[in-house]
Amino acid sequence: MRKHIQILGILNIVWGSFGVMGALIILLIFGGAIGLIGMASPHDPGAHFAIPIISVVGGAVFLLLIVTSVPSIVAGIGLLRLASWSRILAIVLSALHLLSIPLGTALGVYGLWVLLSDETAALFVPAERPVTI
Repeated sequence: MRKHIQILGILNIVWGSFGVMGALIILLIFGGAIGLIGMASPHDPGAHFAIPIISVVGGAVFLLLIVTSVPSIVAGIGLLRLASWSRILAIVLSALHLLSIPLGTALGVYGLWVLLSDETAALFVPAERPVTI
């Protein structure tokens, strides 16, 4: 099961990285559109009305992608290190990945299968430290 955890960690990092790249592309597209509108018609009142709307929409899409992608990267790094907190985070993210059809669904099903097995749960139990008096 250790190999499956490593694969799942790598897949989560890749999935999150694609989301971050998508967020940066959205930022570039919306920023470019704002720049073009501002340059093309600097004295048009419609442009002054459209620029804030485009800014808010682009910023909201950017934030949504960042907020949903960065936790996947963090969970993937934690899974590779077998950190005890990463299993719970990855289970929650795997359940959320089910909503991203079709690739996210496959990642979510695979993640839930790997992380909910008894063998995997045993790997994430923190080792007991000896008590010193």
